Amino acid sequence: MKIGVVCHPTIGGSGALASELGLWLADQGHELHFISHDVPFRLRKAMGKKIFCHTVTLQHYDLLKYPPYTMALAAKIAEVKKWHQLDIIHVHYAIPHTISAFLAREMCQCGIKVVTTLHGTDVTSIGRDSNYSELTSMALDRCDAVTAVSESLKCDAENYLSLDDIRVIHNFVDPMRFHPGLTSEHFPIDCCESEKVIFHVSNFRNLKRIEDTVQVFHRIRKEVPSHLVLVGDGESMGRVQQQCRALDLEDHVTFLGQQDSVAGLYPRADLFLLNSELESFGLSVLEAMACGVPAVTTNVGGLSEVIEEDVSGHLCELGDVESMALRALHILDEKNHQRYSDAALKRATEVFGIDRIGPEYEGLYRELID
Repeated sequence: MKIGVVCHPTIGGSGALASELGLWLADQGHELHFISHDVPFRLRKAMGKKIFCHTVTLQHYDLLKYPPYTMALAAKIAEVKKWHQLDIIHVHYAIPHTISAFLAREMCQCGIKVVTTLHGTDVTSIGRDSNYSELTSMALDRCDAVTAVSESLKCDAENYLSLDDIRVIHNFVDPMRFHPGLTSEHFPIDCCESEKVIFHVSNFRNLKRIEDTVQVFHRIRKEVPSHLVLVGDGESMGRVQQQCRALDLEDHVTFLGQQDSVAGLYPRADLFLLNSELESFGLSVLEAMACGVPAVTTNVGGLSEVIEEDVSGHLCELGDVESMALRALHILDEKNHQRYSDAALKRATEVFGIDRIGPEYEGLYRELID
């Protein structure tokens, strides 16, 4: 099959999932054409194996205050479809991609099949905005298939966007790319070997509540020598850095910023922390688990579908930093850690391995085009 993939190229769950799925589909012999305003971050070293990238160019007109990206993307999708004879278009993240795909199909007048995968804030945040919800619902209703990455997100889409007939295909991890044996050539963390290493990876949006993560770490460090590694960047970075200085944690927290590849970093961690108030699935949690790293997270969204409570990690109530710290200390205890680590690895690979989830997407494509 020749598959067009539309996604955001920036660091985040939807772009990562789209890229990883594309890599797997290319390994199965399919031809992938990614369409975006830049090369997706996880594909920057993967060109040439039946994977092609087409970038959207924006024309600036004095009459238009903002460049019309949705229209430019629609034109590029139509161009790639006609030139490369695409069989299907798979859109990741509804806004604005589903609308652009709908316009492109109208332009082509060919009835090409369109699949949209909902990833989270395209439903729970932007999708709830009254300025966009009706338009989003219209475009999604005209797709040939809509998938969601968790049962939780499916329910949200049904409630907020009045959608039905949504298929749940969970996020996945590639055990060949994320596993405990990986090492990183550069790991600039100034900590002792005896210290526990605690990880957090996100886009540092306010809803990630990274200040809570720092508070949890602060409590952990009072009991166990430990070091916090924060990977990512975003709107809350300044506040988090100020908080670390106020708590006298500057020598015990490493800010790694945005990283194109995190696979080699996870195996160095002993625990993953996530304090989100919204999380449709938690791809970073799953990738950590695939490297044998158990997680303590808030019990929101689809995280309970990823983590088995008190088996592969712990789920805590939003804002309850005391409880989260206690559960983190329980996992970090030497007599408990290996059990949680083994369970995390087993669940990630056996339940969410790409060789199990990938064929679900492949099967959906075949259903639509056969």
